[in-house]
Amino acid sequence: MPILSRAALVEHLVRTRIAGDVATPRENNLAHYRSLTEGDRHYWLGLELGTRWTEESAVLAVMAERCGVVPDPDHRTGQDTIDPELTADALERMAARLRKAAAGRERVLVATGHPGALLDVHRRTAAALSAAGCAIVRLPGVLTGDDGGLVVQFADVVMVERGATIHHTHDAEPMTAVLDGLVRAGEPLPDLVVADHGWAGCAAQRGIDTVAYADCNDPALFLGESEGTVQVTVPLDDHVTDPRAYGPMTDYLLEAAGLG
Repeated sequence: MPILSRAALVEHLVRTRIAGDVATPRENNLAHYRSLTEGDRHYWLGLELGTRWTEESAVLAVMAERCGVVPDPDHRTGQDTIDPELTADALERMAARLRKAAAGRERVLVATGHPGALLDVHRRTAAALSAAGCAIVRLPGVLTGDDGGLVVQFADVVMVERGATIHHTHDAEPMTAVLDGLVRAGEPLPDLVVADHGWAGCAAQRGIDTVAYADCNDPALFLGESEGTVQVTVPLDDHVTDPRAYGPMTDYLLEAAGLG
């Protein structure tokens, strides 16, 4: 008997607003899409998008297809959405890549720029992969990134600490510090990165297999998936009020990967 059926997962995602009618307003989504098209690298999340995405309408079309935001370009304010069926589809694609990693006992790096909400999702994923025989990549010494913040590893998940506080960040620089540090130490790069925000974009841009989570106001990783740079991007509200709401979603992911 599965821990959670797909139908029950979809109901849970909508009820907790991880998907469905999400808290992120349409105005915020469109502002971020516009900033990305104007070349603001903060919104590129470590990817190199060049001049391929200069039209807001093109970004909106990808976000409607891969995330489930309202496709109508005249919808400028108010409620926006994430399609829970697309979330479930992407979780299943992510599960397939995790299953492959476990079968090959790959080297995996797990990181988050959204520790306030997604830390336990990543922690449980890292623990399940480790139990299956994967090698969880360790930090190669003391590293800094993100305006001098320390790159730290807690429960096998890499994050940024600043002022004795785990820090929310969209930046790619901390992942750059990790990957460059591995190279300097003569250690192999990961076979797989499980991450979000700039951690994911940077790793994917470096050619590492990357699966990621992203909100509807963070279009870059969805664009990266559409171009084949990011392997999987799971659409979800990445900071719902109660982080425990992600528990059933993580159950579904790990069971689908054969890691539950």
